[in-house]
Amino acid sequence: MERKRVLIFSGGRLGGWALREIRTGDVLVGADRGALFLVRHGYRPDMALGDFDSVDSVELEEIRQASREFVACDPVWKDLTDTEMAFTWALEQNAEEIVLLGVLGTRWDHSLANVHLLRKALAAGIRCRIADACNELMLMDGSAPLAVNRSRFTHVSLLPLSIEVAGITLEGFQYPLHEATLTIGQSLGISNVLLGEAGHIRIRDGLLLVIQSRDEEEAAPE
Repeated sequence: MERKRVLIFSGGRLGGWALREIRTGDVLVGADRGALFLVRHGYRPDMALGDFDSVDSVELEEIRQASREFVACDPVWKDLTDTEMAFTWALEQNAEEIVLLGVLGTRWDHSLANVHLLRKALAAGIRCRIADACNELMLMDGSAPLAVNRSRFTHVSLLPLSIEVAGITLEGFQYPLHEATLTIGQSLGISNVLLGEAGHIRIRDGLLLVIQSRDEEEAAPE
């Protein structure tokens, strides 16, 4: 079976930037209100799932009618968030890549839990990233270097997701590192800048969160 990109639209902050992520052939998944976002913008979700506690009955029927597959669950007797349900479904499809959209918002408990999903994708050997209007997050380990390309984001920050990340080497950045170590609580890796079109990050041990970002006032109008 052909492996495809899976884009998960969740119920956090969404806008025109999220629609621009869609490519021909992508599998579109709507988690709870993220499904309504897709439907209202003329897209037919390949899968809509969640407890749908953030939509009313009319909106729910609109989602049901417009989606290729629809799965609703009880909002009380479920163990996973809507986003993790969608993410688990994507893993089961053996996705080539998973892109999480609308998973960052005002609820930091949900936002941080969604960042932790990057670890599950890494363990499964599936590329995964989180994106919103001002940020793009990826997680890496020591198995392979990571190329960071110049894009709409102006800064690149590095934060450990494990207690310690060792053997960090940066090439093509304004502030280079060679065999450095970062531990949780350090801000040494914040706000680096690419010197050219691409930079490369290598680590030896640990889990390193790589965040490309820009300030809100730099973001294009949605």
